[in-house]
Amino acid sequence: MPRFFVAGQPENGLLTLHGENAHHAGRVLRLRSGESVTLCDGKGTDFDCTIESVEKDAVVCRVQSSHPAETEPKQRLTLFMALPKGDKMDFIVQKAVELGVREIVPYLSKNCVSRPDKTEKKVERWQKIALEAAKQCGRGYLPAVGAVIPFEQAAAQAAQSETALFFYEHEKQTGLRDALADGVGETVSLLIGPEGGFAPEEAALAVDAGLKSVSLGTRILRCETAPVAALAAVLYAGGNM
Repeated sequence: MPRFFVAGQPENGLLTLHGENAHHAGRVLRLRSGESVTLCDGKGTDFDCTIESVEKDAVVCRVQSSHPAETEPKQRLTLFMALPKGDKMDFIVQKAVELGVREIVPYLSKNCVSRPDKTEKKVERWQKIALEAAKQCGRGYLPAVGAVIPFEQAAAQAAQSETALFFYEHEKQTGLRDALADGVGETVSLLIGPEGGFAPEEAALAVDAGLKSVSLGTRILRCETAPVAALAAVLYAGGNM
C-alpha cells in the first residue's frame, strides 16, 4: 500500500497531501478516488485512509482509522557518529535509518579526517537522505539528523541513555554480547568513532561520562561498517529481529 509522511493531524477527518507527495501520488503512482493509502505523521502514528479527490496540487484523503506504527523498534536508538570523510556519512545515515534509529548526531573528534568549517549544508543533505530512507522502509518516525557537535558534548549526551555504549577499537575486556547480557534499556545510545580511531583521552572521557566501553570484535571495522554492525546487534538483543 502506498505510504506518505504528512505534517499535522486530521481536520474533520481529512488529511491532504501537498507538493511532492501530491505529485508522486497523483502523477507518478496515478492513484484515484477510492484507493487506499497509509499516511504517517512522522511521530509514530499511522492513518489508514481512502482517497477522496485527486487534484493538481493536492490529494485529499479520508481517515478511516489510526494506530501506532508497527515498524518501529522497541527501543529509542540514537547514533552518535564521528564525522567521516567524503560521502560516507550519506551511506551511514541511509542504513541507520533503515535499521531504526530515531536520531543521528554527527560529531567531531580529535582524529576525524574531515574537519569542515561549515556543516549546515551537509546536515540538510543528510536530513533529506534520512527522509527518503524513512519513506522507503516504512518508518513510523521521521528520524532527525542533528547539527555537528564536539566530542565532549556528544559523550555527555550519549551518557543520558539507559543503555549507553562506547565502541572502542582497543577495548579488550568487554564484548558487545557481554555488555547486553542483562538486557537493553528503552533508550539506547551508540557512540561510533572516526577513521583514525579515538584518542586515549577521548576514551577516558567517554568512560568517565558514564558510557560502557565495548568491543565489536577482534577486527577493525571501517567507520561506515561499524554502525551497521552495532545497530544490528543491539536490535537483535532488544528483541527486534
